[in-house]
This record gives sequence, C-alpha cells and structure tokens, in this order.
Amino acid sequence: MFRTARGFADGDRLQVDGATVRLSVNPRARRVSLRLDRRGGEVIAVAPSQRLLPAAVAFARERGDWIVERLAEFPKTTPLVPGAMLSVFGEPVRLEQSQGRARWLPANADAPARIAAMGEGEGYTRAVVRQLKRRALEVLSERTAVHCAALARPTPDIAVMDARSRWGSCTPGPRPKIRYSWRLAMAPLAVADYVAAHECAHLLEANHGPRFWGHVQSLVGDHRPHRAWLRAQGAWLHGVGG
Repeated sequence: MFRTARGFADGDRLQVDGATVRLSVNPRARRVSLRLDRRGGEVIAVAPSQRLLPAAVAFARERGDWIVERLAEFPKTTPLVPGAMLSVFGEPVRLEQSQGRARWLPANADAPARIAAMGEGEGYTRAVVRQLKRRALEVLSERTAVHCAALARPTPDIAVMDARSRWGSCTPGPRPKIRYSWRLAMAPLAVADYVAAHECAHLLEANHGPRFWGHVQSLVGDHRPHRAWLRAQGAWLHGVGG
C-alpha cells in the first residue's frame, strides 16, 4: 500500500480523543472533510488525494469533540454471545453454547427457540450468523413464493447477502433473481415481508412509479410503516454482530 511521507495511507485508522477515525482517499472529493457512516458506525476522514491525507488527519484532530459527540449518537452494536436474546422475525431466540455443530432449535413448552453453536469470539459469531442466514433464506423464500403466486409470476432464484446499501435487489428477465440482506431476520416479520413484496413487485415494474407501488400495496397494504421502521432501525440491524 502506498504511504505518504508522514506515513498515512488510504484505509488507515487513527485514534482521535479515544474515537477511531478511518482515512479515505476519494478523487471526487473537492476538499478535506469528515463523513459519518451511520451504517458502518464510524467517522471517515476524506481527502481528495494521498498527498492531502495529512491535512485530513489534522482536520480530524481539530474536530475531536465533534467526532466523539457524533459517535455517541450511533446505535450501539449488538454482540452475538452465549446468553444473548435476539428477535428473529419477531420470535424470541436465545443464543447458547454447544459442543457440536451449530444448529437451530425450535421453541418448545419449556424454552424459546435457540441457536446453539460452539467456539468463542469471532468464531462463535460466524457460526450464529450462518444460522441466521439459513433462517433468513428459509422465511424470505417462503414469502417470495407467496407474493410471486399472487402476482402470477414464477418464483425467481433467491439468495441472501450482507449489502450495506440495500435490503434487497431484484434482477428481472428470463432468469430472474432476488437477493435479500440476511439482517432482515432481525426485523419484524411484517417488515421483512414488505421487503419481499417490494422486490417481487420489481418483477413487473423495474421502477418506483405508481404502478409499482400499486403492486406493493396489493400485497402488503400500507407500506409506509414498514419503510419508516427500516429507516429508524436500519443502523441497528447493521450493528448486530459488531
């Protein structure tokens, strides 16, 4: 990686009054600036070129109080550790330690649903995330099939991802594909169902015009509360597992 004379490089992280700031070179930027990445939960010091990275560092250090205040406003991350409770599509789920392979244990008369996984730290988190992805794929596939049937469209190929910029994406055509963020598993079922309806409506309308929203409304009714929930809680969803 190329480094400036002062040792700063694109992607480096530095401490400013106890807060972490990431350095970024963006040739399209007109000046040195600070940017809040609410989904990533960090502050980014942007410079138009490698040569101006020291200026970005100096600017970040001058704005230390502002950085600390802004980071304090970010939603806290939710670690995936044994004993934690999650809500998965509205169902309470407890995380447990196990000695065998990770697995999803349905609720019974004595206990809520559970995810049992072995390991600790990042290894444990990855095992839990794999179970959440499987659950997300299962539920979102079922809801997609329901909406496609209502729209008289064949069910497309479905997969889950971890995109930061969108909750779902649809590729229409002769071999349609729909991709969902696995983090929708931590949203209420009605909200995740809205995202499924949204993507299925794109199989008919590759835009966000009146006809598109008419299809969405025919599938889930008033979509505005679900969109508002995602705007309000989206940063928290991206903090799960942090």
